[in-house]
Amino acid sequence: MKSGTVYIVGAGLAGLSAAVALAEQGVRVEVIESAPSAGGRCRSYYEPALARVIDNGNHLILSGNRAVQDYVNRIGSAMAFIGPSHAEFAFVDTRTAERWTVRLNDGAVPWWIFSKARRVPGTGALDYLGLARLLWPRSGALGAAGQSSGPLWHRLLHPVLLAALNTKPEMASAKLVATVLRETLAKGGRACRPRIASPTLAAALVDPAVAFVRQRDGTFRMSQRLRNVVLDAAGVLALELGEMQLTLTKQDRVILAVPPWVAKSLVPGVAAPDEFRAIVSAHFAIEPAPGTPAMTGLIGATVEWAFAFADRISVTISNADRFAEVDRAELAALCWREVSDVFQLPSDLPPWQIVKEKRATFAATPEQERKRPGSATQWQNLFLAGDWTDTGLPATIEGAVRSGNRAAQLALASLPQ
Repeated sequence: MKSGTVYIVGAGLAGLSAAVALAEQGVRVEVIESAPSAGGRCRSYYEPALARVIDNGNHLILSGNRAVQDYVNRIGSAMAFIGPSHAEFAFVDTRTAERWTVRLNDGAVPWWIFSKARRVPGTGALDYLGLARLLWPRSGALGAAGQSSGPLWHRLLHPVLLAALNTKPEMASAKLVATVLRETLAKGGRACRPRIASPTLAAALVDPAVAFVRQRDGTFRMSQRLRNVVLDAAGVLALELGEMQLTLTKQDRVILAVPPWVAKSLVPGVAAPDEFRAIVSAHFAIEPAPGTPAMTGLIGATVEWAFAFADRISVTISNADRFAEVDRAELAALCWREVSDVFQLPSDLPPWQIVKEKRATFAATPEQERKRPGSATQWQNLFLAGDWTDTGLPATIEGAVRSGNRAAQLALASLPQ
């Protein structure tokens, strides 16, 4: 068994995945979190306005997200997800009322593009050849690389990439666009089955991880904000929490799994993205009609994706900086007009809640991509985790879990026997 303690600052999914990976190896773990509960941006809470538990936002994973799949298998929550048994994506064009479902075949050879009933309406098989330029872009190219037109772009690629990147795909890093497509559509339907946490994010991704770590003698310090990291040339000497100081031994390690602006304020010289994009989520306390798809893409609307749960409908607007100052009631009414029309529900506004995350993700532009640091630092006992670090992916759940795993591997390798 390794000696020493690994202190993990931040109990979002990056910190939790690091804690799970280390606890599984018998490493002593102590997680420090400023909030009263774990989860970070993937948190769930009771919302009095709706009289039910909701998630702060809607987070989708795919069957091919290998790090997330390994994570939920470890913590025993693989069954806490809903979604179709095959890769199916329902869409509605709100301008024409046209409805369709894109159905990918399981294998990597895209037979589905030759079926009019399975591909995007208005497209032919040859239209999909243009994807090669997105999968293998020129060095320095922006994300769209001349592909931002036509039915395939507007009815599939743009909504999928916007959700993954939280940045206009036309202005995004071509490298990140290519990675998203190579790990999803290019791998075929087996990698693209939508998996939605149910009944909540906390039940599927957070609470089982906390229990897993605690069962292996890990501890959590909740509502404890890290005020200062005491450093010398070699590494971290102490962590200052309010009036308390945790003094580290030579055997101890620290994983900083906090937002990039917090990391920069605590550790001098840390590189990190400094431009961000907002996400707006709206939640409505109404039961969807039987047969409503678990997830529906809305084309030509303000709402981009709608998620149907047993007791509520939740919707997402990505790249939502334009709504940062819009009145919440006005925004709820706008979203509900679109949702009620698409799902043929009463037009009267049900109980609602709007959640605005102004710095939900880093901007997935080439400039910000270059500012992402690796997990290792110049200090031998300090490591970084978070979806903003250099995972090769946009700011996604998969990226967060991969970053936690990487930081945990580095910390574990550096621990003395």
